[in-house]
Amino acid sequence: MSIHAIKPIKTKKNAESFSSSSEEDQPLSPMARLFHESDSNVYIIVIIGFETRLNPEVIKANLVHTFLKQPRFSCVQVADEKNGGELKWVRAEVDLDNHVKVPTPDPNMESADLYVEDYVSNLSKTRISMSIPMWDLHLLNVKTSDAEAVGILRVHHSLGDGSSLMQLFMSCTRKLSDPESLPSLPFSKKKKPDSSSGGFLQYFINLFSVFLIYWNTLVDVVMFFITTFFLDDTKTPLKGPLGVASTPRRIVHRTLSLEDIKLVKNAMNATINDVMVGITEAALSRNLNRKYGQIKKDAGEAVGKQQSSKEHSSESNSFREFKAISSSKRRYF
Repeated sequence: MSIHAIKPIKTKKNAESFSSSSEEDQPLSPMARLFHESDSNVYIIVIIGFETRLNPEVIKANLVHTFLKQPRFSCVQVADEKNGGELKWVRAEVDLDNHVKVPTPDPNMESADLYVEDYVSNLSKTRISMSIPMWDLHLLNVKTSDAEAVGILRVHHSLGDGSSLMQLFMSCTRKLSDPESLPSLPFSKKKKPDSSSGGFLQYFINLFSVFLIYWNTLVDVVMFFITTFFLDDTKTPLKGPLGVASTPRRIVHRTLSLEDIKLVKNAMNATINDVMVGITEAALSRNLNRKYGQIKKDAGEAVGKQQSSKEHSSESNSFREFKAISSSKRRYF
């Protein structure tokens, strides 16, 4: 059976030229090196639910034809002493036993969903050794409220971004009608512009559009530098204090119906990504409004207590003055 993988991530040289020769070792990109800084050491954690229990041996056998076909999933990152200690990709032999983890869950656990949340939270406290390719796959054969088993993929962000990971996942799937073929994705056909219409007006509109692109780019660059050097980020409830990057994480998820998302997508003439971004922004907005409302409520209660305390103090002083006057009158008469 022929197995096809996605195209390798482009570097200065073709990924097929990876070999033991040190001349073919590729340096990490500036963005990949950034993800190794202490304040931005980022991992991508993907949680996948399955309808059946997972067989680790079958998964390992298929990883050889999928994940390990990608150069970055079969390379380690080592410091290049000849180039100032900068990290570079070096091909390595991959032992899947170091990457595929199959924990034994507690049979007396109270909640499988809570067990998965705790497991993911514990993953955020640890890092993958740089002596091996920086990814691992955790197979949890526990039945949750949404799935019969759960797979957790942890990938260091220097290996790729969300788009490349989605392409990698697509390379791991096959058509139901043809198990040997990769799935085909529908592409929307772009409407060709009518060259016969427009004339001078169309030429002017195109020229003005190009001008707007340059103008907006210039404004964005100026605003970026002004913001960087002269403005501070607005303090919001979502902004964490210094050192928050090293604190543990807890991922809480919500299951949404894909059919509902498609319904909104078609009604708005948008994409699924647009709908998901809109849902995320709406959730963050509601969360902020709720927190701001609570902050105002707490501030109002504090002001009310302060005013009540002042009024009570004023009444006490008036009462003491009244008692003093009454006493002096009694002594006078």
